[in-house]
Amino acid sequence: MNMDVVLKFLGIESQSLSLKEGIISGLGGFAGIAGVYLVSRVFISSDMATFFIVASMGSSAVLLFASPHSQLTQPWNVLAGHIISAFVGVSCAKFIGIELIAAAASVGISITAMYFARCVHPPAGATTIFAVIGGPAVLELGYIYVFAPILINTLVIIGMAILFNVLFSWRRYPVYLANQRGSVGG
Repeated sequence: MNMDVVLKFLGIESQSLSLKEGIISGLGGFAGIAGVYLVSRVFISSDMATFFIVASMGSSAVLLFASPHSQLTQPWNVLAGHIISAFVGVSCAKFIGIELIAAAASVGISITAMYFARCVHPPAGATTIFAVIGGPAVLELGYIYVFAPILINTLVIIGMAILFNVLFSWRRYPVYLANQRGSVGG
């Protein structure tokens, strides 16, 4: 089998990647998660702060800082995607008695809800499932989970993406700002 066919089948791009963009994206991810961590330490008691930095924010950081112009990373997608999914996850955890079904239902319902709310954000799939399988501390939070940690984490990561990406004229975020200056893709 031709290696070029295999690479194309796997979706591996043949174009060269920019070292500069890779480093900028990595530094943005660092800044975003550092911001989430620091703000969580302020709003949540210190012994629980690191627990409430939701892992899905790591996935959001990858998208926000490596693909700031993607529709999946726009503020509405990130904010509403996480909030809707957190609410769905808590609801499934509360009202479906079998964890396996609650976890699966939370993801399926969240995808559908995000689709119709026009806010698909893939990391929100982890947000919803964490509400179901996150353990006793998460389950005890109930709907508070939607606000702390999810809303806090989400607002911080979006804010960090705006602040970080504004430093680079070709990386305006949200994409609305890039369109205002005609600099998307530069």
